[in-house]
Amino acid sequence: MTSDVLPRRRITSLEVLCVLLVLALVGQNWLTGVLDVPAVRTGATVFVAVCVQALPFLVLGVLVSGAIAAFVSADALRRLLPRRPALAVPVAGIAGVALPNCECAAVPVARRLIQQEVPPAVAVTFLLAAPAVNPIVLVATVVAFPGEPAMVLARFAGSLATALVMGSLWARWGRMEWFAERALRRLPPPGDTRSRWVTFAETARQDLVDAGGFLVIGGLTAAVLNVVVPRSWIDTLGDQILLGILVMAVLAVLLSLCSEADAFVAASLSALPLLPRLVFLVVGPAIDLKLFTLQAGTLGRRFAVRFAPLTFVVAVLCAIIAGGLVLGGPR
Repeated sequence: MTSDVLPRRRITSLEVLCVLLVLALVGQNWLTGVLDVPAVRTGATVFVAVCVQALPFLVLGVLVSGAIAAFVSADALRRLLPRRPALAVPVAGIAGVALPNCECAAVPVARRLIQQEVPPAVAVTFLLAAPAVNPIVLVATVVAFPGEPAMVLARFAGSLATALVMGSLWARWGRMEWFAERALRRLPPPGDTRSRWVTFAETARQDLVDAGGFLVIGGLTAAVLNVVVPRSWIDTLGDQILLGILVMAVLAVLLSLCSEADAFVAASLSALPLLPRLVFLVVGPAIDLKLFTLQAGTLGRRFAVRFAPLTFVVAVLCAIIAGGLVLGGPR
């Protein structure tokens, strides 16, 4: 005797969204009372600001990622790049100057480069250089620090040095097994024109879904920390250079600002000397909470937990050295 077993019906995300909307409408008076407090309003503003700042550049990044997957073959990339990592790493750093990506957008592009058999040291260098030394970031820094051209040069030097040092370190000691399997999955060779556009659309869509979810997580974390960290703590660090450097480095990680907007935040902290603020500007685009979550989700957790701490240390040291050479001290 046999019986037909009906397949279990899965609940879709659209149905979950509809239920949440109905619950929100029913309990809107209660939600208004709970959420209408200054701390929640501040956190919501920070969350929206982080996501809105990063989203256009994230979209640009996934479009570049899709274009690389669909229209640029691994052979073409290998012909463009020097074979020796010692030469390819500086080329990747200069490429970051030309392509205006934020740190969120650079992550899917770096993964796509690895999938196209570009040496990981080159991808790592681009990952750090693109969001920190591109023209948009430098122009924003000029506007935020009028009358301080040395600050722009110091930021450029410290950020580019961070990218080159990390790329060189990866070329010497990095391991492929630290990447997640999805980051190493080779792409099929491009076919005819129609299949290339299909590959472009599907790759961009998948990268946007992957990176967008982690961007939301990082934005929520940054919003909570912005509410928790009192602003008065920053104002007491003006005369304590070493403590100011450490605090501003950690704050850059916690606040998770977009590299196109962080110069204006640093400029507003006028109670601090330029050197701690320079550290803030160099560390932020190299490693922050939202970037860590994006790297863990896109390139793999084993990569992120090794890459993030070392990047933090290298970025702080490069910022201090650039500040000492260009700014002439902690002024």
